Amino acid sequence: MKYSELVETGASPTEIQSYLRDSELVSVTIRIPRTLRDSAKEVASLKGMNFTSFIKGLMIEELSRKD
Repeated sequence: MKYSELVETGASPTEIQSYLRDSELVSVTIRIPRTLRDSAKEVASLKGMNFTSFIKGLMIEELSRKD
């Protein structure tokens, strides 16, 4: 099943979050301004998590939002 199929069938946010979390890990390389990265790392640290967990959490939150 694809993400778009979940959205089209009206899956709950919890179902979507589970789908997004429960998969194999892949490496991703992106280029962002250093100040953006450093700021995100600082916020993640204040929340007691690492940069990767912070970014993954934001992506899952955005993709499971019902608009």
